[in-house]
Amino acid sequence: MRVLLIEDDSATAQSIELMLKSEGFNVYTTDLGEEGVDLGKIYDYDLILLDLNLPDMSGTDILSRINGDERLHRIPVVVLTTTDDKVEIQRCYDLGCNVYITKPVNYESFADAIRQLGLFLSVIQVPSNAD
Repeated sequence: MRVLLIEDDSATAQSIELMLKSEGFNVYTTDLGEEGVDLGKIYDYDLILLDLNLPDMSGTDILSRINGDERLHRIPVVVLTTTDDKVEIQRCYDLGCNVYITKPVNYESFADAIRQLGLFLSVIQVPSNAD
């Protein structure tokens, strides 16, 4: 499973990246939203992990661009952020976010959720023998 991590806090990014790699995921990390959107269009990611507070653009702008792109809107997006404002959370879901997680992250629970998502994605991406 290929994961795109868009996170500008280097300590958080490193922790998440190490945890995901230890679970066998291929992870690419960027600290810029614009670069993340561009990479999502070029490479075939199975999951996008997105921080909302980035130096070059807001996470909600990134969600809008993902949601408006034919290829990107099919990739599940997990928002990882410190913002726990209910209006902001609802806005993210309205813009296509699949899961919203408030930092600090419980890495054990997070790892388990990502493992389960990986299993789910591997099952739904296997072509049917009925064709």
